[in-house]
Amino acid sequence: MDFSSLNLCQPLLDALDEIGYVTPTPIQVQAIPELIEGRDMLGCAQTGTGKTAAFALPILDAMAEDPWSGSRRIRVLMLCPTRELAAQINDNIENYARHLDIRSMVMFGGVSQRPQEKLLRRGVDILVATPGRLLDLISQGYVDLSHVQFLVLDEADRMLDMGFIRDIRKILAQIPKKRQSLLFSATMPRSIVELSRDMLDDPVSVSITPESTTVEAIEQSLMFVMKSDKRGLLRHIIEEERPKKVLVFSRTKHGCNRIVKQLGQDGIEALAIHGNKSQGAREKALGRFRKGTLQVLVATDVASRGIDVSDISHVINLDLPNEPEVYVHRIGRTGRAGQGGITIAFCDEGEGEYLRGIEKMIRQDIPVDENQPFHSENARSRKGDKAPKKQQNRGRGRRQPSNHKFSAKRSNGKSNHQSNGGRNSGRNGGRNGGR
Repeated sequence: MDFSSLNLCQPLLDALDEIGYVTPTPIQVQAIPELIEGRDMLGCAQTGTGKTAAFALPILDAMAEDPWSGSRRIRVLMLCPTRELAAQINDNIENYARHLDIRSMVMFGGVSQRPQEKLLRRGVDILVATPGRLLDLISQGYVDLSHVQFLVLDEADRMLDMGFIRDIRKILAQIPKKRQSLLFSATMPRSIVELSRDMLDDPVSVSITPESTTVEAIEQSLMFVMKSDKRGLLRHIIEEERPKKVLVFSRTKHGCNRIVKQLGQDGIEALAIHGNKSQGAREKALGRFRKGTLQVLVATDVASRGIDVSDISHVINLDLPNEPEVYVHRIGRTGRAGQGGITIAFCDEGEGEYLRGIEKMIRQDIPVDENQPFHSENARSRKGDKAPKKQQNRGRGRRQPSNHKFSAKRSNGKSNHQSNGGRNSGRNGGRNGGR
């Protein structure tokens, strides 16, 4: 199947061809025809599945078929939790709409609102915004949502986690009830289901299961380590494997800052992104990470939602998340669009319960690397399960030295997805080839 079979207008097809999109992803195949028919939608999908195109393309198609006459009004409102994600979505929309007379803008806090006021006065068709800044500008009279025809909530679970539920309900009260509404979320807790009942009318549900995106292309490993040794293990992995780009996850903002400081003391440059960082600092860190001048980026789960970097080689869970779905979302930062990637999970003596939940959800035991120099049987015993069968030849610190560089251990392959290339990575000693 190609995009022409999805009944999109020719200007969109031309843009997709120029961008390099060839084959629709599963969520695009499921969602686009239903949305073109005007259905409301409840979508369960994580970043990296192509969901932005899944909701943006049919909306742009509808706008092209029914152009607005007169001065521009906000016809589409897209809400998302973070500044980075809002900017990423707006960039994608501008790419898709390059051959259409449609104007979009992005709105978020942490920066001066005057440029945003100027763009609003000129008139926009599509507004991509974070809830806080949007409410500020509504209260000041700069934003009129009375003409909104399409509403999208992206990463809705994170917006609720960040305490935006009241803001969202205030915004919903400003929008006409006659509209097409879409809600996308990486997870489906009860709070999301309740919100969907309030804002969606007879929605169609689409879902891309976490298992498929986790197992097929991503090489996972598990390292049992005492909490006090996590710093040393992280340094050991970075120094030995020399990953091209490594994204490290911490549960807290304070934890991110501590990791960056400790790595700096060990002679490894790293930067952090989280909610307490200024917009400028976050953009600088992300820019360097994309360009490859920064090897290590440390992030919280919320801040990571805006990271759009296709060639992350390693994801390291320094802290296991307490929600299994978050683990799937984290490791999906590598192996994007079917490319290979390597993920490593640290599990200390207090995280056994989190590990059990993760392995239950992904329906597999994550292979254990016992040969790393900080391996802890004490931490493993706290998992509460029988120890997994020992894996052979996967160690990092107790094997014979090798003259091979890290890059020589990977085999390259090509992907048929929406990128110009990919990498199916495998680790020597039993895990060769992407899954």
